[in-house]
Amino acid sequence: MKWLSHLFNFYLDASVHVAFAIISFIQVTCITLRIPSDHHLLWFLFFGSISGYNFIKYGVEAEKYVMVANKYHKGIQIFSLVALAIALYHAHFLNINTYVSVFILVLLTGFYALPLLPKAKNLRSWGGLKIFVVALVWAGATVILPVLSVDTMFSWDVWMEATQRFLLVLILLVPFEIRDLAYDSTDLKTLPQRYGVENTKKLGMVMIVLFSLLTFLKDDLHHQEIISKVFIVLLLTLFMGLTKRKQGSYFASFWVESVPIMCYAIMFLVDYFWLS
Repeated sequence: MKWLSHLFNFYLDASVHVAFAIISFIQVTCITLRIPSDHHLLWFLFFGSISGYNFIKYGVEAEKYVMVANKYHKGIQIFSLVALAIALYHAHFLNINTYVSVFILVLLTGFYALPLLPKAKNLRSWGGLKIFVVALVWAGATVILPVLSVDTMFSWDVWMEATQRFLLVLILLVPFEIRDLAYDSTDLKTLPQRYGVENTKKLGMVMIVLFSLLTFLKDDLHHQEIISKVFIVLLLTLFMGLTKRKQGSYFASFWVESVPIMCYAIMFLVDYFWLS
């Protein structure tokens, strides 16, 4: 069964799991806002996020990404290029407003990975700023883009959903920030470095409460969303409670990153059984 372990690690290392998390959040948006799902956008973001995330993880030093000696990383590089080609095909079917927003998000992602100026640091190195950049990009990609792709008006509920998604991603980043304490430079001034592990987890709990309360500020609030959000809040609380400095190998990289997939499953099931 060693091949299965290798396949699972490749699934994580090649950012396929992250890609599933992204399209799961998009489906959550579509169910919550009652808008149709644009399949071309789904496939564009699925394959585009694979190539994009892999570039951020492995290609910050461009010469090392082009001239890859490691066979395993070479496989990820080829996989990423194929994913990019498929993403570009589906990009052809997107509307102009989506193109503009994608360009802004790609630009922000590029600044996150690469220095703004030749001798400057990238946004990822700007202390606590990095988690807000990541949350902003995820909120834009999984709420704003689905709305633009179907030419839906930007109502109050859309902005509330985007704000909730921003908070939700910040919450999910807490276990990663705590895990990376052993590797992060002290110059980064991440939340756990500034406030300690326990205070960072308390901040995460405050964000969970705020996330849940924002639900009741929506104009068009249906019972399915309330029930779904209750389960999601319980799930987030569980993971926040389980988060610690010394984590299992797959706690953050698989289980925490599975939360968007679980959110979609919860919302889909509640919506399906409520309407049936």
